[in-house]
Order: sequence, then structure tokens, then C-alpha cells
Amino acid sequence: MLHLSLLPLNLAFNTFCHIDHLFAVGVFTPTMPAVAEEGAPGEEEQPPLSCSPVGPEPSLPAAPTEGAEERAEEEAAARPQHTSAEPPLDQFRIRKFFVLRPGTLSQGVRDVEALVDGEVDGSVRGIWLMAEVDHWNNEKERLVLITDNSLLVFKYDFVMFNCEQIQRIALNFVDRISCGKFSFPKHSLLQRDGEGVRVFWDRLREPSFTSKWNPFATDFPFVTFTHHPVRTVSDSFSDLCDIQKFQEQLRAAAQKVHAVKPVPGKANGVMVLNELIHIEAYVGLMSFLGNQNKLGYCMARGNIGF
Repeated sequence: MLHLSLLPLNLAFNTFCHIDHLFAVGVFTPTMPAVAEEGAPGEEEQPPLSCSPVGPEPSLPAAPTEGAEERAEEEAAARPQHTSAEPPLDQFRIRKFFVLRPGTLSQGVRDVEALVDGEVDGSVRGIWLMAEVDHWNNEKERLVLITDNSLLVFKYDFVMFNCEQIQRIALNFVDRISCGKFSFPKHSLLQRDGEGVRVFWDRLREPSFTSKWNPFATDFPFVTFTHHPVRTVSDSFSDLCDIQKFQEQLRAAAQKVHAVKPVPGKANGVMVLNELIHIEAYVGLMSFLGNQNKLGYCMARGNIGF
């Protein structure tokens, strides 16, 4: 009876001795909450963990590199800058004229100046880029020179740099200059805007009937000029194509030659009249097609040529 009552005490004592042995050998270590000591030297505080959801960070725009900036500038420069009052399509068509190519006009002027006869024509006083209008209303690109004694009209090829035709008009034979808008017969299907200048050198001679109906006739006692289409490209071309200044310089040069070399039987002097410039053409299908496509000018025409 006594032996049974001491059994629980013996079991508890054995358990306590076993736990004490585990503490001694370091197998069992009690877990206690760690308390951080404030101001402990040599220990760094750990940054608090973020509670934001884990995922890819939003992408930020990369800073433009130097090469990207240069490409952007080149693309901006390549965009057409329309500073002219003309529509972009008209500007594109104007740029197709060969006379606008760098160095083309300068080479053409040197070539025609080399053809001036110093003994007959004298020195060059003015150079002009004009469009000649013939008696069938056809436009033709021309380089015009005013010299001491002559008015020289050159048909110049700005593609091959070659002068194809020269017309020489003595200034002491010039007797009338007409300036004004163009006009056509009452029942004509043709029309022409703008103004022109017509130079006469034999007012008493009228063109024959066959010459009027011959589109290739060249025996007319007058020549008609109007503005070249490239006159709006720049100020230099505007001065080069100014028919008003051309008329004033031509009149002054002709008056000077009339005083020095008068022509017997002709009135000495030049009349300048502000009147309509009449073109006696009615249907003019050839001139309509030619003027619409600028066939009288040296232009880039793709694979067709001219």
C-alpha cells in the first residue's frame, strides 16, 4: 500500500532529472522572445519590410541618348517647311525646273556670255530669265541679255548646257514696247493670266497670213515675254524674272543707242505703251497641252523625258 503511493513521486523525480540532464548537454534550449536592447553598440537597424505586393516595377521612360536626339533633329529638318504662300503641290512642281539646280543657272549665264560678240553687241548690261510667248500662245524658256547695242534672246538647254538658238535684235531698230495683260479674240478658247512685255522693231511691217497660221514661223517683227514660273522661289530669282525692270532697262538702253546710231528713215526714240498684248489664237490645242505640261521648259519628267 505504501509502495503504490510513492510511485508517482518517483516518476516525477526521474522526469526532473532527465530534463536537467538535457539542459546540461545543450540539447534542449528554451525559446524566449528576443528583446532588442536600445543603444547596443555595433548593431545596425534593419530596414522595415515593405508590405506592397511583389511584382514588376512600372517602367519609366528612358532618358534620350545623344544619337536619338540627332536622329530626331534630322527628321525634323527633313520635314517640308512651307514658307511660301503657294500650295505644297505647286512648290513641288517648281522644284522640278533644272534652272534651280545648284550651279545650273551660273553655268548657263557663262555659256551665253561667251557667245556675245564684243564688236557687234558691246558689253553686257543686264541678264534676265524669261518665258517667251509665241503667236500660238506657246511658252518657251529663254535667257535674255541686254547689251550696249543688242537685245539677245537665247534658247538654252539647261540639261545639256548647250545653246540651241540665238536671236539678235539691234537696239536702234526697237521702236515700241508694249506692257500689259494678255488678250485673245472674242471667240477664242484660250486664256492667259498675268502680264507681259512685247518688243517691236518694225512697226510698219505686218506679219503675213501664212506666218500667222504657221506655228513654227519666226519672221514676226516682235517678241513677247512674260514671267518665268520660278520667280517666286527666292528674291534673287524674283529680280532675275522681273519684266517691269526688264522693260525699264531695255527702254533706257534703246534710247541711248538711238541717240548714238540713228537709223535713216526711222523716228529716233522708243514709245512705251500700256496696252493689252493681243495673241491671235483661237483653239490652240497644242499650246494648251504644252503649257499645262511645261514642255517649253527644261524640267525633270521622270522616265518620259522631254
